Parts: sequence; C-alpha cells; structure tokens
Amino acid sequence: MADQRRPIIIRKIRRPSRHHSGQWKIAYADFVTAMMAFFLLMWLLSSSSKAELQGISEYFQTPLQIMPSKGAGTHNGTSIIQGGGQDLAQHRGQLRKHNSDADAKPLSLKTAQAELERLDARRLEDLKDRLERLIESNATMRQFRKQLLVDITTEGLRIQIVDDRNRPMFALARAELEPHTRDILQKLGDVLNEMPNKVSLSGHTDATPYASGEKYYSNWELSADRANASRRELVAGGMSEQKIMRVVGLSSAALFDKDDPVNPINRRISIIVMSKKAAAALDKEGGETKKIKSGTVLNSQALRLVASS
Repeated sequence: MADQRRPIIIRKIRRPSRHHSGQWKIAYADFVTAMMAFFLLMWLLSSSSKAELQGISEYFQTPLQIMPSKGAGTHNGTSIIQGGGQDLAQHRGQLRKHNSDADAKPLSLKTAQAELERLDARRLEDLKDRLERLIESNATMRQFRKQLLVDITTEGLRIQIVDDRNRPMFALARAELEPHTRDILQKLGDVLNEMPNKVSLSGHTDATPYASGEKYYSNWELSADRANASRRELVAGGMSEQKIMRVVGLSSAALFDKDDPVNPINRRISIIVMSKKAAAALDKEGGETKKIKSGTVLNSQALRLVASS
C-alpha cells in the first residue's frame, strides 16, 4: 500500500493573450470619429447663411412639408402627406444675398433720413413746450400771451408776435419797437440760440394803405423794416446772427385774418425755427436766386429779401 502513488493533478490556468486586449482602441476610434463629425457640423453651421439655417430648422420641425416630388431641379413639388411650416425650396437663400444687400442700401438711407426728421420734429416739439412754459413764467410775456402764437407748420416751429388794437408791438406806421416787444424778442433770442436750427423772419402789415400812396414808402418797406428791427433784437438777446437764413417783408400779401384785412392782428412778426428739411430746400432756392439776379429784373411786388441792417 505504501508503494501506491497519488495521481498527479495538473491544473492549467488560461490567461487571455495580449493580442486580444485592443477593445479600447475601438472605443477611442469611435470617439475621434464623433469629434470629427462634431467639428465638421460646427464648420457647416458657421459657413451657412441665415436663410439656410432657418430652412434646416423648419425641416426638423415639419420634415413632411419639404418633400419635392419632381426632383432636385424643381421648386414646385408638393408633399404626399400634408405638413406644416414654410417650403424650404421657396425660401430666399444665399443665391439672392447680393441682390438683397443692394436693395437694403437705399432702404437704410431712407430709414436713417426718416429717423433724423423724426428727431428734428421732436426737438421742435420740445422747444414749443419750453416756449409755452417761458411765456407763463415771465411776467412781461405773460401779459401778452394772447398776442404770442406758437404752433408747428410744415416749415418748422412758428412764433408769431401779433398786434392788438390797444397794445401794439410797434409804433404806428413805423418800424420802432415798443419796450415790451424788445424784452420779448430778447428773451426769445436767448432760447432760440440753444437750437441748432436755422431761423427765418417775416414782417407783415394790414391792408391799410399809406396816405401818401405806395410810391415812396409803402407797406412793403414797412414790413421789411420791422422784420429787420426784430432781427436786431433777437441778436441783441443772444441769438447768433449766423442762424438767420431769411429776412423778408410780405406787406399784406399773407393776411392772418383774410375776412378783415385791416384787423390789427394782421400786423405781426413771424419767426420760424426751420426744420432741417425746410432749411435745405431754402438753401437750394438761394442758389437759384443768384441766377435770377444775374439775368432778370425782379418784379417789385415779389418777396423782398432785406439783408441790410
């Protein structure tokens, strides 16, 4: 029994070979491929137009709507199954970008011009409110507030100083300003100087003729002289003389009260804070006036531009 030997048991442990341990490489390759696809997608999105991006977005929202049935060369295909959204084929894309940019330039210019006119109109409205507050706060101007008319016209902000039967602004049949008229004009000159807009002045009389007739000194001369006297007081009040663009005498050609030509209200001074558009039109008109002066004699009944002081 002692000679019997125990059987020898051999246990073999199989270990995986090294050439079967490369599964991480497959995962890494998948990761690199995904990153490449991601960066490719980012590049495509950055190089696409806004219209194309909107079309892609609409496609993923309602893909059944954008199924052309007549091939890639047609743009009037319809979907078998009705869907929603806009047709990508009918959308304006990159091909019309240059035309749309060319069309946008005039539109942008018009928009900017309209915005400037809107801002100019707002400044005039603010000036109107300020003048109305000034009339109420100043004792001298408050006494004559019924004779100070402020409104907005097509040319700009108009300030009219009108006569009253018992409280005239000028001496009778003369261009001499009353003391209270001087105070009013000087106050206005200080306020108007703060505005960048140009100023136009016009003098008006009623239709009462001079006793000596219209041969020597008429309402034309009187209205022009009164307009110039008002100009001097505005400048004395602080308004820059460079802001004045026009000084005219209109006699009784533009009556305030057309039903009563001799009404004292027709005797007035009109000060217009001109809008940018009106000032530009007057500037062009001034260029044409030079041509007229060089070759034509103006009618004596025309508007008389008085530049002398």
